[in-house]
Amino acid sequence: MIKIAVLGYGTVGSGVVEVIDKNIDSITRRIGEEIEVKYVLDLRDFPGDRVESILVHDFDVILNDPEVRIVVEVMGGVEPAYTFVKKCLLAGKSVCTSNKELVASHGPELIKIAREGNNNFLFEASVGGAIPVIRPINSSLTADRILEIKGILNGTTNYILTQMSTQGWEFEDALHKAQELGYAERNPEADIEGYDACRKIAILSSLAFGHNVDYTKVHTEGITGITSTDICYAAAMDSAIKLLASSYCEDGRYYAMVAPFVVHSSHPLYAVSGVYNAIFVKGTDIGDVMFYGSGAGKLPTACAVVADVVDAAKHLGRHIYTSWSQEDLTLTGIDDATRSFYVRIAGKREALEDAVRKEFGDVKFISIKEDPDGFAIVTPPVIERSFKEHIANIPGVTSYIRMEGSSAS
Repeated sequence: MIKIAVLGYGTVGSGVVEVIDKNIDSITRRIGEEIEVKYVLDLRDFPGDRVESILVHDFDVILNDPEVRIVVEVMGGVEPAYTFVKKCLLAGKSVCTSNKELVASHGPELIKIAREGNNNFLFEASVGGAIPVIRPINSSLTADRILEIKGILNGTTNYILTQMSTQGWEFEDALHKAQELGYAERNPEADIEGYDACRKIAILSSLAFGHNVDYTKVHTEGITGITSTDICYAAAMDSAIKLLASSYCEDGRYYAMVAPFVVHSSHPLYAVSGVYNAIFVKGTDIGDVMFYGSGAGKLPTACAVVADVVDAAKHLGRHIYTSWSQEDLTLTGIDDATRSFYVRIAGKREALEDAVRKEFGDVKFISIKEDPDGFAIVTPPVIERSFKEHIANIPGVTSYIRMEGSSAS
C-alpha cells in the first residue's frame, strides 16, 4: 500500500480525491500496488465530507509521517506551497503539483532537490490541465531538437475572444459572461493580462530548451485592448485574434513572448475555440505536432495530477530525469524579431495613404463596414524595433496586433 497526502482541498484537491476513489481499480493495475489517501491538509473543516476523518490542519503531521511517500500539492500560489514542497522533497517524499506559479518560480531548484534525493517533482497539470504535454516534451520528443513552442495556454482569454468573435460582444461583456460561468475569477488580472500564459510558456520553454526561462523576462501583453472592431477586421482577413504564448530559437537566439496575434484560418491554432487549449510544437525532425484538449477544470486537471501520482508510485526511489538546468537561458528582446503587423488607423485612406506607403512601402489595405471612419493595413515583414519607429510617423493609429500565419502575406 502506497500512502499519499493531498495539500489543499479546493477544486483540484477534491478532484484528485474523487478521481482516485472512482478509478482505484485501474490505478492499482497500472501501479501494481494500491494507493491510499492518508491525509488531506486544509485550513477549513469539511463536516460530512468523504475526507472528514483524514483531514489535518498541521502540515508537520504529513511531513513527519514516514508512511507518506507521495505528496500532492494543489494549494496554489507560491507560499506556503514552496516551503511545504521543499520540505517534503528534502524528507524523501515525491511531490506532484498543478501549481504553475510554484513551478515557474522554483522549478529548477525543486527538480535538483528531487534528483539529489532520488525522488521526483512532477508537474504535468501545471501547464495544460488535462493535456499531456510536459511528459512528451520530457521523454517522447527527446530524440529531436525542439525549435518552437506556440500555444493557446489560457482558456479564459480564449473563451472571451471566441465570444467576441461569435457574438459580436465587446471585451467587458465577454469578460462578465466568463465570470458568470466560472471561467474567470472575480479578479481576472492573471488571465486577461497574460500572466498565467506567461508562466506556462516559461515552464514549457525551460523543458524544451534545457535551461531556465525566467518568466519575469518574458515580454507579456494581455487582451484588454482588443475591440469588436479589431475582431471584425480579423474576420475580413479570414483570421481570428488569439492570445498566443510562444518561444522559439532562430539563428542561435531565443525569443519568448505572450501577446495577441491575428491567426489565419490556415493555422492549426485558428480553430481552437472556447475554453480549450492547444500547444503547437515544431522540431527539426518530427516537424509539427499539436496537443489539444481541456486546459482547466476540476476533473481534467485532477486526472493529470493523478497521472503524475501513478508515475511517482511506479518510480519510488528512482528519479525521472528532467532536463531543466538552473542556469538561465538568455532571451533576445522582441524588438529584434521580424514579423508583419495589422494596424488600425482612424481617418480616410485617401488622406493617409501616402504617409502609410512612405513608412512601410507595399502594404495591404483593408476596409470594413463596421469602421466607416477608418481603415486598416497589414505591413510587410518588418523588424519590430523599426515598426515602432515607423508607426510613430503615421497620424491616427489606434491599435496594432502582430500577425501569425499566411494572413501576413
